[in-house]
Amino acid sequence: MRLVIVGGGISGLSLAYFLLEHKPSLDIVVLESEKKAGGKIWTDKVDGFLCEGGVNGFLDNRPRTLELVRKLAITALKSSDTARKRYIFSDKKLHLLPESPISFFSSNLLSLYGRLRILYEILVPKRKGNDETLADFARRRLGKEAYEKLIDPMVSGIYAGDPEAMSLKSCFPRIYELEKKYGSLIRAMIKLQKEAKKSGKKIGPGPGGVLTSFYDGMGVIINALKGYLGERLKTDSRVVSVDKKGDKYIIYLSDSSNLEAEAVVIATPAYATSEMMKGINKNLSLTLGEIFYPSISVVCFGYKQDKIKQPLDGFGFLIPNREGRKILGTLWDSSIFPNRAPEGYVLLRSMLGGVRKSELALQDEDKLINIVIDELQDIMDIRVQPDFVKVYKHEKGIPQYSLGHEKRLETISEIISRFKGLYLTGNAYRGIGVNDSIDNSYKLAERIVKKI
Repeated sequence: MRLVIVGGGISGLSLAYFLLEHKPSLDIVVLESEKKAGGKIWTDKVDGFLCEGGVNGFLDNRPRTLELVRKLAITALKSSDTARKRYIFSDKKLHLLPESPISFFSSNLLSLYGRLRILYEILVPKRKGNDETLADFARRRLGKEAYEKLIDPMVSGIYAGDPEAMSLKSCFPRIYELEKKYGSLIRAMIKLQKEAKKSGKKIGPGPGGVLTSFYDGMGVIINALKGYLGERLKTDSRVVSVDKKGDKYIIYLSDSSNLEAEAVVIATPAYATSEMMKGINKNLSLTLGEIFYPSISVVCFGYKQDKIKQPLDGFGFLIPNREGRKILGTLWDSSIFPNRAPEGYVLLRSMLGGVRKSELALQDEDKLINIVIDELQDIMDIRVQPDFVKVYKHEKGIPQYSLGHEKRLETISEIISRFKGLYLTGNAYRGIGVNDSIDNSYKLAERIVKKI
C-alpha cells in the first residue's frame, strides 16, 4: 500500500516516523514544496550566532515529544534557570512577571485594585455558554487590567493573535475545562495543588513544563527525522491539487508529474490545503480557507555583551497592545539556551506583526531593522547599532483559532469522513505547538494503521 504525506513540517515528518515504526513495510512518500524540510522550524548558524527563524522550543511536559527525541538518539536541552524570569513592558518600563502569590501582591505591574480584582475571581459565577473570546473570558474572570497587562501580551507571544477574536475553548481548552469543572480558576488551583501533594506530581492550571530545545537549535529534530526517512522525503516537490479516482488518490505536482496512492495525508497549512482540496470538495476547501494566518517577522540582533546596559537575566519581554509599540516583544535568546551567540556576545530576537499589525511584518528588511532598533532603544536603552542582523519573514505565520473554530473542525471532520484514505493534520486544527503536532501525528498514525 502506498501512502503519500503532503507537507514536510514537524507534523508530516513525525507522522511518517510513527507510521514506519508501526509498519516498517509501508510504502511512504513525503512531499515538501520547499527546498528544505521543517516548515516553521528553521535554524540558521551564521557568524557564530544560532538563529531560530520560527519555533524556538517545546515544553518538556508532554511525554510523546521526549520519547521521539530519545528514539531519534538526539539530546534535548532544557532552558536555563535564568529564563524562568519573564518581563512585561508596561507603563514605559519592564516589570518582572510575578512567579508566586507573594511576589504578585508586592509587584506594581498591576494597580492595587487590579490585584484585588483578581482575588474576586473566586466569586465570579461560571459562564453557561459554550464558548467565548479570550478577551471576554479574561475580563469577566480577572478584570480589565489583568486582561490588558497579562493575558493580552501572553496571547500575542504564543499566537501573535487578537484575544478579542480568539476562541478560549480552542486556544486554551484546559482553562475552559477548569472553569467548567470547578467554577473558578483560583478554586481550581487550590484543588489541583491538593491533588498534586497527594500524587507527588506537579499540577497546575497552565501548560507547565520547562522550555526545551537542542544545543544546535530546533533544526536538530528536523535533521534527525530527515535522516531517518532518507529517500522517502522528496523536497522541492510542490503539490498543486489532489483528486480521487476510484479507490485511489491522484496527487498532481507543479512539475506536471503525478503520484497515485491508496491513502493521502495533507499536513500543510490550512490555506495550502484549501487549494489542494478544491477538486475533492468545494465546501471543505472554503472551510479550510476561513482559518486565518497573519504575517509575522522575526528580527535577530547580535551585540557585544558589554554594550548592553540592561541585565539580560531572563527569557525576555512581551508587550501589551495598550502600549502602542511596534514590536510584540523580544526574547533574550542567549540567556535562554547556550550556543546562541559567540563568546562575549548576546543574541536578541524580536517579533513584529501578528493579527493586529500584520502589514507591519511585510515591510522591507531595512524598515524592519530600523523599527526594532528604535524600539529596543526606547525599551532597553540600547543606543548602539547591532553587530549582527538576520531577518525572517513569514507572510503567513501562525494559524488563528478564532471564535467558531470548533464548528469549523466539525465541518471539516464530517466532510473528510466521506473519503476513505484521506486525512488532514497539522497545527491549523488542534494545537499550534510542536508538542501538539507530534501528539496529533502519533494519534493519526495509530488510526491509519488500524485501517490498513
